[in-house]
Amino acid sequence: MTSAVLPSVPHRTGAPPDDLAAAAAAALAAVRERTPLVQCLTNEVTTNLVANALLALGASPAMAAVPGEAQELAGVAGAVLVNLGTPGPDQRACVAPTVAAAAGAGVPWVLDPVAVGVLSVRTRLAGALLAERPTVVRGNASEVRALAGHASGGRGVDALDGVDAAADAAVAVAALTGGVVAVSGAVDLVTDGAATVRLAVGDPLLTAITGAGCALGGLVAAFAAVTDPLTAAVGASTALGVAAERAACDAHGPASFQVALVDELYRLTPDSLAARVRDAAAVTA
Repeated sequence: MTSAVLPSVPHRTGAPPDDLAAAAAAALAAVRERTPLVQCLTNEVTTNLVANALLALGASPAMAAVPGEAQELAGVAGAVLVNLGTPGPDQRACVAPTVAAAAGAGVPWVLDPVAVGVLSVRTRLAGALLAERPTVVRGNASEVRALAGHASGGRGVDALDGVDAAADAAVAVAALTGGVVAVSGAVDLVTDGAATVRLAVGDPLLTAITGAGCALGGLVAAFAAVTDPLTAAVGASTALGVAAERAACDAHGPASFQVALVDELYRLTPDSLAARVRDAAAVTA
């Protein structure tokens, strides 16, 4: 197990869908081959789904949120997820040293700013974390707008802003961090500040279960352990989206959909991921 993994496919700004598709497929294959450890400081409500989604993809989840242990794992992990869904005292005590350990070891880390802009404690914490330059920020439109200092229409964890309303904010946050921002919605938006990728993939049932966004944060981290940040965000978003499309075909409602979603992540192949990226992605520079 190494503390940092070189990208398996180099990223080119403004890469067309075929290039992104090939890179995403290579990244999924690399996750399955290398089984990267993903250290997760995540939402207590959704820990089980995040862990199972990571296992289904091929990664190895660690859900350590104990001060002292969290940063130890971060220093040897393939990637780290910091999700602010339930920022209790232990998690808040873990965040700064965990991020510092990841940065010091060259480990990519993902910030999921759950309900930022609506709730004060996590909004202040997210602002401080942005200065630590997360590899990828993954959130809904309202959360990303709030990170950029814009008024947002969030209501708890729910976004009331559309993805396109967050496009300028996403570019601004990417410029601030030097990383990638992924905005989830009916059509996902991923940007590194120069190239912007829109992904028309997924199913409305994703909004009917608790933890789909949290699981996506974990998947982004797993991809980031083996490839560049833009490919990681595009690959993870598409992986969850295509799994959701397939799961919805046989689901009878949210409960059966959640079970099928994990199954479909497990069944996903690099070739099918590449095909869906080609179909779903539109790239502008």
